[in-house]
Amino acid sequence: MVTSVTNFSRSGLSDWVLQRVSAVILATYAIFIVGYLLCTPELTFGQWKELFSMTSVRIYTLLAVLALVAHAWVGLWTIATDYIKPAFIRFIFNAGVIGTLFVLVVWSIEILWGL
Repeated sequence: MVTSVTNFSRSGLSDWVLQRVSAVILATYAIFIVGYLLCTPELTFGQWKELFSMTSVRIYTLLAVLALVAHAWVGLWTIATDYIKPAFIRFIFNAGVIGTLFVLVVWSIEILWGL
């Protein structure tokens, strides 16, 4: 099996599995949030704050953010390798994606945990 040094996963199969698992996590999180919004008419800031003060919701939200980052990385890396042929431009694109996703994770942790 050939392993690409520019890809953070081991193979196309692991990329595929990562995409599917992250999609399931994102779908269940979206259902959870939409269900909460539908079951809580007249939602107030206090109720929203109380929901996100629960550790389980914070962990689930962080898991959803990490799933989003993994899903985005695999998808954008695939697009970059398929459509951006010059290596330097692809490198700049991938570096920008990694930087953006890193900022997203750090910002999410700051928002959720106040660290």
